[in-house]
Amino acid sequence: MTRYLLFCSAIVVWASSLWFVSPLGAEGIGMVTGSGTGTYIQFGQDIAKVAQSAGLDILVKESEGSIDNIRRLVSTENAALGIVQSDVLGFLSRSPDPQVRRIASRLRLVFPFYNEEVHLLARKEIRRFEDLAGKRVVVGTKGSGNWLTSNNLLRMINIRPAERIELLPPEGASAVLGGEADAMVYVAGKPVKLFTTFRELQNHPQYGPLVEAVHFVPLKHESMLQEYVATTIAPDDYEWLSEAIPTVAVKAVLISFDFSGQSTSYSQKRCKQLAKLGRVVRENFAELQRAGHPKWKEVKLDQELELWKRDACSQLAKPEPAKEPEEDLVTVLTEILKGKRPLR
Repeated sequence: MTRYLLFCSAIVVWASSLWFVSPLGAEGIGMVTGSGTGTYIQFGQDIAKVAQSAGLDILVKESEGSIDNIRRLVSTENAALGIVQSDVLGFLSRSPDPQVRRIASRLRLVFPFYNEEVHLLARKEIRRFEDLAGKRVVVGTKGSGNWLTSNNLLRMINIRPAERIELLPPEGASAVLGGEADAMVYVAGKPVKLFTTFRELQNHPQYGPLVEAVHFVPLKHESMLQEYVATTIAPDDYEWLSEAIPTVAVKAVLISFDFSGQSTSYSQKRCKQLAKLGRVVRENFAELQRAGHPKWKEVKLDQELELWKRDACSQLAKPEPAKEPEEDLVTVLTEILKGKRPLR
């Protein structure tokens, strides 16, 4: 917990002189996502593709994860949008540091996306989460969503690994497969490319035995279910699995700052861009579900999240509920008298 608060404070110190300052001349609207093999960047690329039809240029950028995305949102970088884990931002809003809470209070929900499954890949001798005690655990790079969720879960269950290794997901998976680490935590929407590739490795004579030595560890501790959502990872997600594994999930969300009601030309420009983005995503939602990442099928654009305020700018284009046309009174009465319409 102390390391996390110190890290958040470092964000505030670094960004305190940069609050809402961004280059007006920047083309398009920057969206910080996640690693090059994760679901965040694929969602960003899907949105960028449909946004082109409305003349909106989305600059999709890789990042180190949720905390890195917040840091970049408050910097001079062209990064007005970010995809983050909902538990990360909720945790920031509960920080004892007033400056951290101030940043969190200005963040807005553009769209909720999907549940992100927690993948705990480990050597097969590790059968329960509690078995991570005294082991070498890859927790993700500092500031990433993996890093926060890893440490949050370990703290929840009061587990102390022998070593918390900070690596990017591909390096972390390689370390577990190669025996240089005992386990890794990766938070991403299933199916994740990183783990679907295991099927090819499984069929390779050199790498097959390495895949056979690892598995996903069940996550179903009662304490976890107080903050996370229960779900499963199954052979339908990863062909190399032989059975469904219970796990937990967090929600991925698209966020921005609150640019509504701001008088600066920059804020007005961003608000108009967010309105166009909101419209184009809604208009192309069926296409995103059809041709985009499989997780689009789980998205409910109007789902409300308890800790989040909706972004006013992107909701400007939200269509009004369709109203049924009023029927002519004489026509209705005639149909009732002819017995063609029940009297209600």
